[in-house]
Amino acid sequence: MKLIVGLGNPGKEYAKTRHNVGFWCVEAWLKTLSGVREKGKWDAQIAETDVRGEAVILMRPQTFMNRSGLSIARAVREKGLDPEQDLLVIYDDMDLSAGALRLREKGGSGGHNGMKSIIQELGTQTFPRIRVGIGRPEPGTLVIDHVLHPFSRDDRIRVEAAVERAVEAAHAFCVESFPLVMNRFNSASNVK
Repeated sequence: MKLIVGLGNPGKEYAKTRHNVGFWCVEAWLKTLSGVREKGKWDAQIAETDVRGEAVILMRPQTFMNRSGLSIARAVREKGLDPEQDLLVIYDDMDLSAGALRLREKGGSGGHNGMKSIIQELGTQTFPRIRVGIGRPEPGTLVIDHVLHPFSRDDRIRVEAAVERAVEAAHAFCVESFPLVMNRFNSASNVK
């Protein structure tokens, strides 16, 4: 079983913001499925599906970004998952240009509060993740204002393409080794 988590904040007011790119990825995957409905569990919206016989849970934590780890840790424990093999987290990253994609097997939070929460709750930094670039704030713009506002039209086009690639990478994660998936999606053309 695989747990694919997209990070974001619940509520309409956050739906189109840069910080919700992880949610966008789960939502994009859900649009490709017929007859699959989300339900509430572990303080999250989840949907269950499969990829070539591998059971998959798609998750959007509803705890707000800074407490995302609570939902994820509950699911990991209840399902007996190994974060190193079975968990994939998709989230926004300001250190990558808008539309860039970077896959990693482990690492720190990079200052991302959702990732800080996950690392704290799981007690490990070793779990696969997909970082979707949202770009840095303009000079004089606070980080919080940057991440909680929508993209410019041009950046949104680039990020929507990255969301499609992230969903493809998440599909591949379900049936291939993560190093192979990283090699394929971490091409020089799409990373900063």
